[in-house]
Amino acid sequence: MTDFIQLALYPHNLFLYSLLLAAVCYRKKGLWLLWLLFYLLGNSFVANQVRHWQLQQLDNSRVLVGEPTLVVLGCGGSADVLPACARNRLDHLLQRTATDSHAVVITTRHCQPYTRYLQQQGYAGAIDCFDGGDNTYQEFYRLAARFDQQQPLLFVSSDHHGWRVQRLIQLHQFNAGFSAASTSTYRPLPCRWHCWLTVNLSNYDFFAKLSGEWFSYASYRLTRGWQSWQPEADTKKASTQ
Repeated sequence: MTDFIQLALYPHNLFLYSLLLAAVCYRKKGLWLLWLLFYLLGNSFVANQVRHWQLQQLDNSRVLVGEPTLVVLGCGGSADVLPACARNRLDHLLQRTATDSHAVVITTRHCQPYTRYLQQQGYAGAIDCFDGGDNTYQEFYRLAARFDQQQPLLFVSSDHHGWRVQRLIQLHQFNAGFSAASTSTYRPLPCRWHCWLTVNLSNYDFFAKLSGEWFSYASYRLTRGWQSWQPEADTKKASTQ
């Protein structure tokens, strides 16, 4: 009971109960709709079900014939610093490869931290790194210019980017699969009896990232007919082998 009292006193839960009280007192459909939306987006049981469904979609990647080239999509950083999201993707790549013979292609503006990290971990395969552009869509255009559609590829990115990456794989008709590096975004939250009576801020972050992926891809599909998403000539390219 003390656990529930502590949760109930959090500001977001106080807002939930206040909104419910206002909906009961004023009996307005708009208040009820607002309360229901706020509750469903923040409820841990509902969010965990969506997380489970999304992870199932990521697990349905195609089986590739032959030895694929591993493609690690960039995750920002600087010339000296490797960001945590990039390290997570590279660690996932190292866990995924039983042998160090696979060729790796990395699309990022600052190659040195990525290649240095793989070499420090003793990765012996060929590593090719180049500037993929300002966003994922430009990365795919540059990858399409480098690889033919028959060459097997295995894309590695964070799990919350998985839906959009899989759509782009299909759009560019790559012979490719997708491997998701797990993040805290898709990690299920502990849910006991009190999860039905409270909301959690982590769930709002989860739905914000998920909807951001959907709307980003939707805006790309809607505007690519009149707006150029393709990058300029690839003038910056670094390769380490």
